[in-house]
Amino acid sequence: MLLSKVLGVIVIARNGDRSSYYQDPYSYAGSSTETTALGEAESFQLGSLLRSTYLDSSSPSFINGIRSDLVDNNEVKARVKTGVEGSVVFDSSIALLQGLFPPNKNNKIQLANDTTVVAPLGGYQYVPVETVEPGNDRSLESWTDCPAFARHTREFYGSQEFKDKAKDAQSFFKAAKDFVFGRPTTLENAWNIFDFMNTQLVHNKTYAHRLPPTLIEQARHFANFHEDGVFSDKHINGVGNIAGRTLLHTIITSLERIAFNGDPLQFLLVQTTYQPFISFFHQTGIADEHPEYKGIPNFSSAIVIELRRGNPPDLRDFLRIKFKNGTFDHFRDVHVFGHHSDIPLTEFIYRAENAAITSNKQWREVCTSSESFVPLSLPGNTNVQAAFTGAFAFISLLALFMLAKFVKRSRARAREARLRLPGDENVVHVPVLEKTRLI
Repeated sequence: MLLSKVLGVIVIARNGDRSSYYQDPYSYAGSSTETTALGEAESFQLGSLLRSTYLDSSSPSFINGIRSDLVDNNEVKARVKTGVEGSVVFDSSIALLQGLFPPNKNNKIQLANDTTVVAPLGGYQYVPVETVEPGNDRSLESWTDCPAFARHTREFYGSQEFKDKAKDAQSFFKAAKDFVFGRPTTLENAWNIFDFMNTQLVHNKTYAHRLPPTLIEQARHFANFHEDGVFSDKHINGVGNIAGRTLLHTIITSLERIAFNGDPLQFLLVQTTYQPFISFFHQTGIADEHPEYKGIPNFSSAIVIELRRGNPPDLRDFLRIKFKNGTFDHFRDVHVFGHHSDIPLTEFIYRAENAAITSNKQWREVCTSSESFVPLSLPGNTNVQAAFTGAFAFISLLALFMLAKFVKRSRARAREARLRLPGDENVVHVPVLEKTRLI
């Protein structure tokens, strides 16, 4: 189906390159890190590509009706993850927005005295961003300080699959020991080993010249296995997918806003780290169709969700989803929930909404629950569930009725015992006034 009319776009982007970074393999608490000039350039390049694709009126994917010369803050929104790697994610969002809305000399104002003032740096456009702090909003960092997720991580480390992989990795860890400078060479620490080696390979010429061939590829392989196991779950609403579950709420509510003609929103940027990518790919089935996307996406990777309107006679709204794995890749179509083409918006929402975590309260309930997932209600089981629910309700009401009669009879007998006089075999009956309570 040819869907030429783009109503709006959601972009989920990973931060660009940064200095070395450590995160605890159990709690995922992180060290400090800083953006590099390379990372800013990567994010700027991604922003420029998005501009040429969606804000250029000659592009077939131009967003219908959006203002493209000067940013309209009602049409364009940006949500930026803080927390771990927070400063890097923020810097990446600013660089991306610089590429999306570059300086424009029309960004000016005329004063009452007829003086015209152009914004600094040749009309630089200051696009507001909403920083999402995990202390107030868990939608972009839901996996830290979550006991249920920590338990899921420990269970993965204790699984037979993990133990078998650790045995396979022994030769690599032995070879890598001289190139990680005292860092623990265990599969639990695989992400930190890869991140250190990759950072040094990019920024340290001496290290790059000494690192033996294939070590970085092996490090990435084991880190991908590690992170894919931690940030995924066999159930769409499992706690292992918590990074994707909180992201789904942002996606669904934003798509509903874009689809509603009375809402001006047309472009949403979600700047985040790599974890939600892994969960989202597993939740939607992309990882099954594209096993090469399992694991850690490269710096400045991006998922784009296009909301498109069909051509007559089918005027429904559809979603086309694309993924770009890092700077040197290009956007490729990926399909979700078993589809091999664009998916109707209503079906996407139907399949995803029950897995979404919609509030901090629900996040706390998930994180303190002893269950790893809550079974979803399936349409085919509706009659069975209704019958079971009705039978259970009937039995409960019957039990309450019997209990009430038993309590009432016991109280009556107790009154009779209290009113029996010594030496008298007759019972004195006292009328009892009972109040009726409306429930």
